[in-house]
Amino acid sequence: MFIPSMLLKQLYNRGSLVNTGDGVRFMLKNRLKDAHVTEISEVRIGDKTIPEQQISLQLADGQKMSLKEFNEIGSYDFPLKSSIAVFIHQCQPLPRQKHAVFVSFKASPFGTLKFEVEDVVTEDKVAENKIPRDEMDDYGESIIKTRQQYFEKFSGAKINHVGKYSIDPQQLHGNIEHFIGVAQVPIGIAGPFTINGEHAQGEFMIPLATTEGTLVASYNRGMKLLNMSGGVKSTVVDDAMQRAPVFVFEDARGARDFVQWVKNNFETIKAEAESTTSVGKLTYIDNFLSNKFAFLRFNFKTGDAAGQNMVGRATFAACGWILDHYEGIKNFYLESNFATDKKASHINIMRTRGKRVTAEVTIKREHLLQVMRVDPRQIDYHGRVAGVGSFLSGVNNTGLHSPNGITAMFIATGQDVANVSESSAAILYSELTSEGDLYLSITIPSLIVATHGGGTGIGTQRECLELLGCHGKGTVNKFAEIVAAVVLAGEISLASAISSSDWVSSHEQYGRNR
Repeated sequence: MFIPSMLLKQLYNRGSLVNTGDGVRFMLKNRLKDAHVTEISEVRIGDKTIPEQQISLQLADGQKMSLKEFNEIGSYDFPLKSSIAVFIHQCQPLPRQKHAVFVSFKASPFGTLKFEVEDVVTEDKVAENKIPRDEMDDYGESIIKTRQQYFEKFSGAKINHVGKYSIDPQQLHGNIEHFIGVAQVPIGIAGPFTINGEHAQGEFMIPLATTEGTLVASYNRGMKLLNMSGGVKSTVVDDAMQRAPVFVFEDARGARDFVQWVKNNFETIKAEAESTTSVGKLTYIDNFLSNKFAFLRFNFKTGDAAGQNMVGRATFAACGWILDHYEGIKNFYLESNFATDKKASHINIMRTRGKRVTAEVTIKREHLLQVMRVDPRQIDYHGRVAGVGSFLSGVNNTGLHSPNGITAMFIATGQDVANVSESSAAILYSELTSEGDLYLSITIPSLIVATHGGGTGIGTQRECLELLGCHGKGTVNKFAEIVAAVVLAGEISLASAISSSDWVSSHEQYGRNR
């Protein structure tokens, strides 16, 4: 199995080369896929091959053994994200400078793997005032208690609520480092809410995690109104997640010719990218040329995962193949800031990041008057006036407060809350029908959501997704349709409150103005 040299080097845990007193230690970390290591055939520091009898290992499961014992047994699990510590005994401390580290080993399903990296040696000492860690089990009860006590001593305060949790810390690998406890955010529910999506169909109770008074009540009021008109139609219209590397050339012609080569070799690049994931699919590569730089924007479908890490790893593998097969590249960066990860941007509004989803409804005039005490003409006129304000301010949202509902749902369901920066972009549109009713729709062009992976499997977050019928594979579009519908309910509720001038009175009754 071909693995690009750049990707192979990621098996070495940089910064792990240390003098231990007895010798030297470094770490290997599996960043490819679940594997079985069958033999470590050579370890070299600089130009010196280390004899087998001087090497011992600490495996991913905590076992310690000599390299000879390891090779005689011949098969050990090496799960994705797990580490193996390599100890070299009875050798002089290495000088504090760069050293070449070479490792050759056999692993199933890859075959023989070899890589050489450079790392700077450090001393294996516990720094003063350093957060306690356990290299082999950093989520055990003992180390968590140690960290809590360290934090209490450092701050002079006591951990009480933070240290009370019902989740199993051992399930948090890949979600949090230096774990000491949890942050508890109140969750309220709004609904039932009728949604007529292609994936989300029926009535839903919506969990909203927030500390903002009136928010849940406002969304609940909007849902009540939209239910009276038969509910909200939600549609996922596009799906894409990006990583955007940049390649640097001698001149603009070099960048131009490279882009053409990428187009000609798309199928091979696609295969290399997809070899790192069973879910992600590379659909197309955008290219943007400027000066002597070629910006490539890799676009993936990522199944039920949000997929930023997935596409980063897949793009890294594809770029590794490119670097091994194209001459003339002067420099390369895996991310050029063109994917605009965790940042609002116009390109994501135009080209989609995550799910592009639209929610729409036609609201009867009598229902608006009955529930909101406002006429459709007031809403429509207010929207046009607010559109001028949106233009003048340069915002990425012609609506009122989509981040409120999105953030509350993200916290409740274990989404990456920082993705609200992109997901908050929204395009609100309204028109009066010939009957005097109000048609209202909102498009969220970069809604980044997941129902599998990340924080979606943790305790309360998983429960909230399960309450929506959205946990696990095959449910992400359903969840996206629900989120968009909830946003629309919040838009009509706040728009009505502002148009009818009862916005402040609502906060007086329910919120922070009390």
